[in-house]
Amino acid sequence: MRYYSYFPGCSVEATAVAYGISIDPVSAVLQMELIELEDWNCCGSTPYGSTNELEAACMAARNLALAEKTGLDLVTPCSSCYVTLNKTNSSLRSYPELKSRVDEALAAGGLKYGGTVRIRHLWEVIFNDIGLDAIKSKVRNSLGGLKVAPYYGCQLVRPDLGFDKPEDPQSLDRLIASLGAEPTAFPLKSRCCGGSLVISETDLALDLIHQLLESAASNGAECIIAACPLCHTNLDAYQGLVNMKFKTRYNLPVLFFTQLMGIAFGIEPRALGLDRGVVPAKKALAQWL
Repeated sequence: MRYYSYFPGCSVEATAVAYGISIDPVSAVLQMELIELEDWNCCGSTPYGSTNELEAACMAARNLALAEKTGLDLVTPCSSCYVTLNKTNSSLRSYPELKSRVDEALAAGGLKYGGTVRIRHLWEVIFNDIGLDAIKSKVRNSLGGLKVAPYYGCQLVRPDLGFDKPEDPQSLDRLIASLGAEPTAFPLKSRCCGGSLVISETDLALDLIHQLLESAASNGAECIIAACPLCHTNLDAYQGLVNMKFKTRYNLPVLFFTQLMGIAFGIEPRALGLDRGVVPAKKALAQWL
């Protein structure tokens, strides 16, 4: 059994609840224990950071201080949390004045942070610590014939984090193949989905989502997998608006990578949250369910 401190993030308990549902049974199969960080708070995310950088850093640092007490790597399933927590960790090392002010805020809450926490994305942990051979050995329901587009998004593989190739990542492609499915060509697989701009700059975000859906669909994908709650929401929940605006007929189910793994592991669909998506997944995946 491998043990990790776990930071679920706000999205996994709200818009991406299916992600959280699927993580538990998949982790059990992989013999990973994700120990939820006690009394965690919002990571400070990028919108907050652009409004008040110090307060955002304090919010992230509080989580890091709590995680440091556990002595374990801090794992998050959210790409935005992954980037935000790593950015704060780096900033605290690079900017003494910021570190001093954050230390003062932490001290007021009875906390301190020594900078020792390693922040990791859930997919990176599964890929590097568990490995594809172990994943393949757990497959009970090979997904042969299923064509899957691997969507990494722009945050999971950012260069400073040193995980996979920023422009042409391959780890999710290799996961798909290990489950028996076929990873389709997806030239835009590490491009931005628009993130939270879908709220403030809806037309711009819908154009980005349209490009991604077209890239996946035109290459024969029957579904898309994602590793980020925000990316999943944009590609799934906004397909209808994209179809209305661009006169298209996309009907591509968008799954979290953990859901695809769970299907291959033979886990019951409801236990994977497959009924939670906006674009129905069960019809496209019927023969594997």
